[in-house]
Amino acid sequence: MVSLIIIEVASVEHLNKLYEIEKKCFESEAFSKKHLYNLLIHPNSINLIARSGKTIVGFIIGITYYEDNMLIGHILTIDVLPEYRRRGIGAKLLSEIEKIFMERGVLKCRLEAREDNTAAISLYKKFGYLEVRKISRYYGGVDGVLFEKFIGERSWKL
Repeated sequence: MVSLIIIEVASVEHLNKLYEIEKKCFESEAFSKKHLYNLLIHPNSINLIARSGKTIVGFIIGITYYEDNMLIGHILTIDVLPEYRRRGIGAKLLSEIEKIFMERGVLKCRLEAREDNTAAISLYKKFGYLEVRKISRYYGGVDGVLFEKFIGERSWKL
């Protein structure tokens, strides 16, 4: 049985564990350790870990940037260890990063998923993300899907 899941801010001190989780989750498509390090130190990134007791069981990394005079929150990776999946951890991480995005003034959130990752796609749709377009060969030989969702105050005025 999984203990209470706690969401905390991730930092460079977690790099080795995050890289280990990233490799387990995405294998050949995993971010490199250097890429994860650069994301963790980026001034516009939001990095969160999920803990079960003392064990880091998942994490999420997002970044904010402006596009067309709108602050965008882009979720770059959501990772949950395989043995901890289907327990609401990914949903908890996604919910928490969306709250932080909104606090920072983000109006639109986006993310990508492999078109064959039905579990992730189901989660994103449950959270109100809409499929924007297919991305040919985004994951090597597999197509990706770009999802977006308006989350900010002006969501319905845009």
